[in-house]
Amino acid sequence: MSAPTLIRSAAAEGMTERFDPIACLDERVRAQAALTGPTSPGRYIEIQGPEQSLHLRLGKDPMHIGRGLAADLRLDESSVSRRHAILVPRPNGARILDDRSSNGTFVNGRRVQQEDLSSGDVLVIGRVVLRYLEV
Repeated sequence: MSAPTLIRSAAAEGMTERFDPIACLDERVRAQAALTGPTSPGRYIEIQGPEQSLHLRLGKDPMHIGRGLAADLRLDESSVSRRHAILVPRPNGARILDDRSSNGTFVNGRRVQQEDLSSGDVLVIGRVVLRYLEV
């Protein structure tokens, strides 16, 4: 199943309203993200909104994803746990770890506790759909 198909199917299952994942980002994350596609080699998280996509460059440190104020990628959405997942950079990519979330962490439609990521993998954190990219 391709990434766009997964995004469409995730959007179709259980959602009766339009959902803009960019709107649930806090201002600090929005300010760090680029509106244009990745311009330099690196690892990115793509957040796809209905009208635009944002690309957040991953650093060398683990990125905590969640609704809590201490999260590096803070998603203000009720389906996201305060401490939902951790994205850990590795020499050959990245690994996603579920941080005991209530609604689970999904990679390419499959619920995971931990998973090595490849470029193009679709991550679902609560109702928020993200894509991992390596350029």
